[in-house]
Amino acid sequence: MEQRFAKESRCYKTSRVFPTDVNNHNTLFGGKLMAYIDDIASISASKHCRRSVVTASTDSVDFLFPIRPTDSVCLESFVTYTGKSSMEVFVKVMTEDLKTAERRIAATSFLTFVALDENKKPVPVPQVVPETEEEKRLNETAEDRAEFRRIRREKSKNFSGHLTTKFPWE
Repeated sequence: MEQRFAKESRCYKTSRVFPTDVNNHNTLFGGKLMAYIDDIASISASKHCRRSVVTASTDSVDFLFPIRPTDSVCLESFVTYTGKSSMEVFVKVMTEDLKTAERRIAATSFLTFVALDENKKPVPVPQVVPETEEEKRLNETAEDRAEFRRIRREKSKNFSGHLTTKFPWE
């Protein structure tokens, strides 16, 4: 089985928070941060498998602290766990107050991606090898998250069967 180190998928993105990026609370729009998260996570997934990938799910985005216009926002992502054709990617969002240099974790996120071949069919991915304490901790706890995802997905499928596809004007 092919293997790759978690560090080989590691990516970083740092951005400034501009006035057009904030909401009426003068904090970064959640949707803007979610777009950053999906973007960087997809790059980590592609770097790990060296294939095209598709987002299978955004498993969680936990907003822990608001991101202000005086902050820079730095995202770090890497593959934490692999299945047969799927990869769990962790994204850590850090802020740094550009005047005081105070840093904190503003958000965390887990996403799942699937590797695709030229025919857009799922293909096997290399197993991830964690090295740092953070990578090992995330890898050790990944199977519990994978089981939770499986249960949640099944519940979502069942729930969707009770929803209508009619528009209100029909």
